[in-house]
Amino acid sequence: MFAMPPRLLVIQAAGLDYDPSVEGLSFGRLQSVLPALTCSVQASFRTASRPGRHGMVANGLYHRPLAKAMFWEQSAGLVAGERIWEPFRARGKRVAMLFWQQSMGECVDMLLTPAPIHKHHGGMIDDCYSRPAGLYGELCQAVGRPFKLRHYWGPLASPRAGDWIAQATAALLARPDAPDLCLTYLPTLDYDFQRFGPAHPRAAAAKLALARQLQHLLAAARKGGYDVVVFGDYAIAPVAGAPVFPNRALLAEGLLACRDVRGMLYADLPQARAFALVDHEIAHVYIRRPGDIPATTACLKALDGMAAVLASPAEKATAGLDHPNSGELVLLAAPGRWFAYPWWADKRYPWWADKRRRPDYATHVDIHNKPGFDPCELFFGPLPIGTSQRPERIGGTHGLAGAGRQVSWAATFPLPVEETPTDLIELAAAVRGWLERQR
Repeated sequence: MFAMPPRLLVIQAAGLDYDPSVEGLSFGRLQSVLPALTCSVQASFRTASRPGRHGMVANGLYHRPLAKAMFWEQSAGLVAGERIWEPFRARGKRVAMLFWQQSMGECVDMLLTPAPIHKHHGGMIDDCYSRPAGLYGELCQAVGRPFKLRHYWGPLASPRAGDWIAQATAALLARPDAPDLCLTYLPTLDYDFQRFGPAHPRAAAAKLALARQLQHLLAAARKGGYDVVVFGDYAIAPVAGAPVFPNRALLAEGLLACRDVRGMLYADLPQARAFALVDHEIAHVYIRRPGDIPATTACLKALDGMAAVLASPAEKATAGLDHPNSGELVLLAAPGRWFAYPWWADKRYPWWADKRRRPDYATHVDIHNKPGFDPCELFFGPLPIGTSQRPERIGGTHGLAGAGRQVSWAATFPLPVEETPTDLIELAAAVRGWLERQR
């Protein structure tokens, strides 16, 4: 009997910064990239390069010609650079990617990613985009149920999303046309780590769920002849202070323009002199005129909870964020603090009654229209329908990297000593080396 050629399963587990004690895996530690965010990390891994090269400087990007902030866009064209698997695939090997961001149009053979259809008169068709087109339906049949987007993000987000992805990945590895390289994603820790903080009992339950999912995938990998690499993207730190509101400061200084629509205050980005696109512990500040940079810098440096304002090209290059997609300023939050996107505030009303000034999308799960990441979407609001407007409820945050913020990784095969990684870029390069050795 001929031996099966080596195959590889890569599992990216959100928020993995500890040893999950899964039989068959021995975990080490490495540094993530800055910013330590989902899209930035996944783009860095697939290209073995930093955000300053591939361009995904956050989960959202500000398109200057359109004067529009766009979060969670899915086009693979947003990620610049050669993929670590391209030479491997050029030799006739098959590659699959499940639930990775910026994957539509990617140079892979099998693809699965959430892609709901928003209906014109409200409501949503829950669906996933797949290639080949029938793959999603076949995996739903194999798992026994469709994927539910409400379990993936929002107030009902839970380990059930990771359960489905793990089962679908295992089913894919068992198919006759199984890929030679499969990249998959487990978001299991993300929700309750952010809701309540990494030390909360609900976070402990999420850890058990992740261990169960990893064990399921390891069993499927062994059966299918796959080696396995597991890595975390970021470390979620406990929140230890109030959120920081850079856009409120910019509005107060006359730098952020707003448009009043039926009493609701919408950011007028085409007219704004400065605007902060916030994403957890990092924010990019886009400034239309160079002459406004000093005033904007002074305004934001004065905020409580600000660790650093990166303004010069040299500072951004040192941080690995010297890319045209970056803002004129890059903000880093102080330990235990994070950036919230709202700019409106009306002291005449308490938080539960302030309906006049906030935009319509503020009370909904709306990851594309909000010009900033909103973790409050993980909680229901006080109304029967809607999300929380209380950022002080958030218990965990991420985005920074460095000392004390390492992530965990493991492999079922030994790497040569010279390839043992100390950071995420080196891990990606080691995986590329593994792929290059498979003939």
